[in-house]
Amino acid sequence: MSVVAVYPGTFDPVTNGHSDLVQRASKLFDKVIVAIAANPSKTPLFNLDQRVAMVTQVLSDIPNVEVCGFSDLLVDFVRKKEANVILRGLRVVSDFEFEMQLASMNRRLDNSIETVFLTPAEETSFISASLVKEVALHGGDVSQFVHAIVVEELAAIVDTI
Repeated sequence: MSVVAVYPGTFDPVTNGHSDLVQRASKLFDKVIVAIAANPSKTPLFNLDQRVAMVTQVLSDIPNVEVCGFSDLLVDFVRKKEANVILRGLRVVSDFEFEMQLASMNRRLDNSIETVFLTPAEETSFISASLVKEVALHGGDVSQFVHAIVVEELAAIVDTI
């Protein structure tokens, strides 16, 4: 049986923490689908097409990774992709309660889909997309937290604000 994991998120922007998690997951699963949520309620800095393009470029060297956008209910998207695992990252203890709620809801919606949690590498555990955006919007150097492509995209956005 092939094990396909869907790693959903907003990825606004994709960080080195996200990349690390995908890299490690790619060794555990036959395929990893990075599912970028449209999520307009979060008011992302980058539109969906920009986020898909950035993530595709950043993860292009991992052969068993697919990147796509989605706007459906997550379990419906997972079914459409014929995946059987939802992959989530747990950076800090405070993530746990919310992630458990999501996992429980997803299990109730479709008990054939399992949720698997991975913890970040120590050197990326403090990185969040929100913090990266905040630092970049205030003119700080985020190059140690995101791929060079993302640094360029953030600089272009900051210049227009």
